[in-house]
Amino acid sequence: MTSQLEQLKACTTVVADTGDFKQLAQFTPQDATTNPSLILKAVQKPDYAPLLADTVAAHRTESLAAIVDQVLVRFGLEILKVVPGRVSTEVDARLSFDTQATIARARHIMGLYEAAGISRSRVLIKIASTWEGIQAAKVLEEEGIHCNLTLLFAYVQAQACGDAKVQLISPFVGRIYDWYKKTAGAQWDEAANAGVNDPGVKSVARIYDYYKQHGIRTEVMGASFRNVGQILALAGCDLLTISPDLLAQLQSADGLAQPVVRQLTSPSSTAAAPAPLTESAFRYALNEDAMATEKLAEGIRLFAVDAGKLDALIEAQR
Repeated sequence: MTSQLEQLKACTTVVADTGDFKQLAQFTPQDATTNPSLILKAVQKPDYAPLLADTVAAHRTESLAAIVDQVLVRFGLEILKVVPGRVSTEVDARLSFDTQATIARARHIMGLYEAAGISRSRVLIKIASTWEGIQAAKVLEEEGIHCNLTLLFAYVQAQACGDAKVQLISPFVGRIYDWYKKTAGAQWDEAANAGVNDPGVKSVARIYDYYKQHGIRTEVMGASFRNVGQILALAGCDLLTISPDLLAQLQSADGLAQPVVRQLTSPSSTAAAPAPLTESAFRYALNEDAMATEKLAEGIRLFAVDAGKLDALIEAQR
């Protein structure tokens, strides 16, 4: 049987969205992504308790922030033993509005990978798509440190990331879907808003078309999926990062009975990119998008909470 997962891989680079590296091999993804919530979830499993304890013990005299980075990189190194491509490691969300601190933390994380013998080409530094985060990514990209701009909900965030020549963006499909569904309440029509009509899917497709039509080389990686339908509606996107549960569903689905059909294509570059956004234009456009404003703020808060919980776990073992 040819699975939907295998068919999807023929038109899109499949990425695993997890910190649980022991789950990865069965899906043979090209890359993997992590975030504070996924790492927190992983370190609380018995299988990973020794990894956390060993890492904390080896770096007990260092600052808490330095130990956290050591833990994140340790997971990244294990992931890189399984995937042939890249791993994304996230900068602390509590630095989302501090450009210089984000740059410093990203350099530190990359330095740890390099000290372990990992090439920069195999690591993406995840940074929230605030104005400050995007400007940090611009500096880092110029230094050869490639970035994955996350918590991306608005078209204007994608425009600014293109201006900054970041390596990759992760527009969030599921959280956009969540917002529109909650806002519509009883008026929500699930069938009418499924597949290519899903508001999260439409957002990614619009960004993808914008980049391809203007010759912007930034990679588009759809993220935060709620169901397989959203994934299949973005078949053909540069990359899709998918949770293990949804990867398992795709792997068990018969691709002959339900074939995967490419939905996104790469048109030839036909237009020059518009003038770069100013900070004021970016902030105003983001403010005008209630969904993106709310979900960006919420996403930073949630990641910050989980970062704090990870801090507490580490402090308890120092």
